[in-house]
Amino acid sequence: MTLIRNRRRMPVATRNIDLKSRIRIPDAPPRRLLHRSAEKMLHLDLFAVAGLLVAAALDDALAGFVGAGVTVALGCLYVAVLLPYVRGRRTPPRADAVLAAVDDWLAAYKPETVLYFSGSKDSAYQVNMWLETMEQLETRPLIILRERAILNNLAPTTVPVICVPGGVHLMNLDLSTVRVALYAANVGKNIHLLRVPTMKHVFIGHGDSDKLASVNPYSKVYDEVWTAGRAGRDRYAIADVGVRDEDIVEVGRPQLAPITTWQGVPEGRIPTVLYAPTWEGWDGNPGNTSIVLAGENIVRRLVEADPPVRVLYKPHPFTGTVSAQAGAAHRRVTALVEQAATERAADSRFTADTAAQERARAELARIEARLAELAGAGGDKGDEAEATRDGIVDVERHREIARLRAEWNAAYWDSFPAYEHKVITGAEPRLYDCFNVSDAMVSDISSVVSDFIASGKPYAVTDSGELGVEEFKRQNTAVRAATILSNSAAELGGLLEAVRVPSADPLAGDRKELKQYLLGPDEPKSIDQFNTAVAGLALKADTRNVGQQSRVGAANVDPAEAAELTTALPGQRTASAGETDDVNAV
Repeated sequence: MTLIRNRRRMPVATRNIDLKSRIRIPDAPPRRLLHRSAEKMLHLDLFAVAGLLVAAALDDALAGFVGAGVTVALGCLYVAVLLPYVRGRRTPPRADAVLAAVDDWLAAYKPETVLYFSGSKDSAYQVNMWLETMEQLETRPLIILRERAILNNLAPTTVPVICVPGGVHLMNLDLSTVRVALYAANVGKNIHLLRVPTMKHVFIGHGDSDKLASVNPYSKVYDEVWTAGRAGRDRYAIADVGVRDEDIVEVGRPQLAPITTWQGVPEGRIPTVLYAPTWEGWDGNPGNTSIVLAGENIVRRLVEADPPVRVLYKPHPFTGTVSAQAGAAHRRVTALVEQAATERAADSRFTADTAAQERARAELARIEARLAELAGAGGDKGDEAEATRDGIVDVERHREIARLRAEWNAAYWDSFPAYEHKVITGAEPRLYDCFNVSDAMVSDISSVVSDFIASGKPYAVTDSGELGVEEFKRQNTAVRAATILSNSAAELGGLLEAVRVPSADPLAGDRKELKQYLLGPDEPKSIDQFNTAVAGLALKADTRNVGQQSRVGAANVDPAEAAELTTALPGQRTASAGETDDVNAV
C-alpha cells in the first residue's frame, strides 16, 4: 500500500486544470482496498489465532494449520489484488511527463496573475479569503500552493490551482506569462518564486491590523506592498522597517463587500453583541488576547446586562493551541454563554415564534441535504492522482452551492430565537455573517476589528496589556473610535448605550473617519481599485522586460544567452543532486 501511494503521488497536484486530455491518469485502487489497509492485514491474524485456540482445545494440530493457512492465503490474496496497481498502466505517468503536461496547459492558458501561498493546514483560511477576489480579477488568474495539506483544505473555487511541493519543480514551471505575483503570507518558501524577475511581486497579507505582523521587515523583498487604506501606509512609515512609501499602494479590502452597513437595531429585537477575541499568539504576550484575563468578565457583564442583549461568542480557531490558560478560559466562557442561554430559555419574559423556527429548521435540513448531494456529485476523491484528473469545477454546481450557502445562512439565524445566546465555532456561519446579525462587537487587536469597522457599528477593544487608554490608542490605530475596555470590562456600559441610543453615540463620527483611514474610500469599489493596481503593476513588469531585452540586444549578446538573461527562468526539466540540495538549503 505504501508503494502504491508513493507511486500515485503526483509531482504536482491540480484543480480546475484539464490534464486528462494531455496525460493518462488511471483510477486508484477501490477505497475498500485502500482504507485502513494495515488494520485489515493485522485482522487476518484472527483466523490463525482461532485455529490455534481450537487446536489447543482439541489437542489436534490440524485446526491450527488450517487457521494459519487461511490467514496466509487471505494475506497473499490481498497482495495479489493490489499488485496490478504497483506498475504498468495502472500507475500514473512519471514526474517528467506530468510536469510537461502542466507546462503545456500553462502555455495554452497563459496565466497573468498568480496568488502564491505556503503554510500549515491550519492557515488555509489565509488563502481562502482571497479566492473570491481572484475569481473577480480582470486578468487570467492562477493559484500556486506549496503544501498538499493546504490543497486539501482549500475552499471551492473556479480559479485554476497548482500545488507544487518541490522547490525544483516550481522553479521549472513555465511561468513566463505571469506578470504579477500576490503573496498572502511572509514565509520562507516565498523565495522560490521571488527569484523570478519577469514578474512583479506584491505582499497583500491576510488581514489589516496593528499587529507587528502588519509591518514585518520581510516585506522589503517585494516590489510593492498593498494595504487597505492610508493606515497601512502610515504603519510602515512609523515602523521604519525599510519599506519605501512609493512602494505602498492602497487598494481597499475586496473581501469586505459582504459586510452590510448598520442601520440601527431592528424594531422589536434586542441588541446582539458579538464577542470575537483573537488567539493567544506565539509570543505569550498578555496583550494579544482578552480571553484569558477579561473574557469571563466581558461575557458575564453582557449576559447580565439590563436592558438585556444577546451574546454571540465566536473565538479564533487557534484559541488554546499554544496556551493551556487560553484553552481553559475558552471553555469557561463557553460554559458561561451556554448556561445563560439555558436560563434565558426558561425566562417567561422571552418568547419566540416556534412555528417560524420549525420552518427554518426544515429549510436548513433541506439545504444541507442538497449541499451533501452536491458534495457527493462533486466526486470527492481521496486519491491525489484522481483528484488531479477529475478536479475540474462544475461552474453551475459551484454557483448553486454559493446560492445555497447564502440561503443556509439566512435559515440558520431564523432557526433559533433572536434573543438566544450562542457559541459559534467552525467554518459556518462565517465571521462576516456574524458581523451582519450583530449590532456591536467586543474584540482584540486583530484584523477582525479593522474588518468590523466597515459596518460602521459600535465596537469595543480590550486593553488586556493594561497600557492605559491614551497609550493604547496611540499604539493601535484601529481602536481610535472604540470603547476601550479594561480587564474588568467595567466600561461596557458605554458600548451598550451607543447601541441602544445611536443618536447619542459620541464615537459615530470618529468611526466614519476611521473607516476611510483604515479601509480606504467607498468609491471606487475595492475590487475595482484592486484590478487597477494589478493592471498597473503588470504594465511595470512588461516595461522592465522590454527594457531588459533592449539592453541585452544593445550589448550584442548571443541570442540564447539573451533569452536566459531576460527571463531568468530555468529551461531544464531535470536538476542535478547538487542543484536540488542548493534549493532545499534555501
